Amino acid sequence: MRKQLVNPPQLYDGRPHGMSHAVIDTASSIVYISGQVDWDANHQVSCHTVEGQLKNVLTNLTVVLDAAGSSVENLLNLRIYVRGELGEFIENIAPIMSQFLAESRPTITGIGVASLASPETLVEIEATAALK
Repeated sequence: MRKQLVNPPQLYDGRPHGMSHAVIDTASSIVYISGQVDWDANHQVSCHTVEGQLKNVLTNLTVVLDAAGSSVENLLNLRIYVRGELGEFIENIAPIMSQFLAESRPTITGIGVASLASPETLVEIEATAALK
């Protein structure tokens, strides 16, 4: 099989939505990570600010990277979706992202959107990484 599904047990179950948290293309050693949000195992948001959700999303992203056998250092690309006008949040988001990414410096696209996975969801991050 050319692909390996990654679904860490500490994150919510994506099967009812027809998704995996990540898929590894075993031929290319690339990890494709589904949009991560601030959801617990019961699909509940734990924080109600963009900055708070961003920190929780990055924690979930790290869980997926670890489960896939990758790491923050191996991130290739990030797409950050923020509900609302991205420019209104960039000054608060940038330091959090800079601290999380350190020297990794993947490509990043930030996108302001009208809605995300649930009315309470303010941030979602989709990623691509290489295996270690």
